Amino acid sequence: MLLAAEKESAEVTDWAARIGWLVGLALFVALVYWLMREGWKWRGTLQSDLPALPDAPDEPGPVRLSMSGRYHGSTTAGQWLDRIVAHGLGTRSRVELTLTDAGLDVVRPGATDFFVPAPALREARLDKGIAGKVLTEGGLLVVTWEHGDRLLDSGFRSDRAAEHNEWVEALNNMINKTETEGAR
Repeated sequence: MLLAAEKESAEVTDWAARIGWLVGLALFVALVYWLMREGWKWRGTLQSDLPALPDAPDEPGPVRLSMSGRYHGSTTAGQWLDRIVAHGLGTRSRVELTLTDAGLDVVRPGATDFFVPAPALREARLDKGIAGKVLTEGGLLVVTWEHGDRLLDSGFRSDRAAEHNEWVEALNNMINKTETEGAR
């Protein structure tokens, strides 16, 4: 009987304080989300001078390579954290890449498709990161291309990363061929 007499009652929960903290936390999270959204829209406004993205031609020619994977975004060339958000280029998505003699066709379900004409291609390389996405060394196919008066880097990751080397070689050969023909 002595044990039962020593038992104390449980602490009473202060529901008003707990609800107040939860409401405050929810408002703080909503504020941070709103600020990030406004920053994204402001970045799009600053990049509004970027021309509209080209569409794929009706007759692009025979397919050289195709790849499915993920599009991780576009940045200003050489500045892997300066994301381009204008015209939907900042939206990560699934991607179907097709390389033809006309250029690089980027088809993105649920996002804006675009086409990079062969003369606009500048370089292809393997890298480890772009716009906040960091992978293992060589885990990302980065294509540098000219759009308007800007050089952009676009990052892609194939579902089969072993394809990246083939893409880099094919793109750089195509770029060198285009430059050689343009010099004549």
